[in-house]
Amino acid sequence: MRTKTPTAPLSRAELVSLSNDIRLACMRISRRVRFESDREMPPHRFSVLCRLESTPRTNSELADIERVSAPSMKRTTNTLVELGYIARADDPTDGRQVILSLTPEGRRAVKRVRKQRDEWMLSRFEHLTDEERELLQRAADVLAKVASE
Repeated sequence: MRTKTPTAPLSRAELVSLSNDIRLACMRISRRVRFESDREMPPHRFSVLCRLESTPRTNSELADIERVSAPSMKRTTNTLVELGYIARADDPTDGRQVILSLTPEGRRAVKRVRKQRDEWMLSRFEHLTDEERELLQRAADVLAKVASE
């Protein structure tokens, strides 16, 4: 915890330390919520399902968005097709392309995993004081601002 008063500006070294602390905390929380909330849905598969939630896409589009190789994405989407979470359809404008979209089961999986992740976080927040929860609300607002810049 920093000892400076809220009106005293942080030094460059203190800002570097704070940015590192926040980055690591966010990374650890993200990792834990992804791996502990649903062990049957690996994070990379869930991410693909979320990318298909708003609109159907090709393997190439998904690979670009997720910043993975095309063969890696093809393996992931093949598994999701086998599990019944996504469906393939021929692209009406380009016969070489396949359009991938969520199935009803895929939509249910997205909803289920999101709920599990929310429950995981909620279980951590239940043990906090009201003051800590208020602080987290303010921090969430600030982090959203940081993420949007």
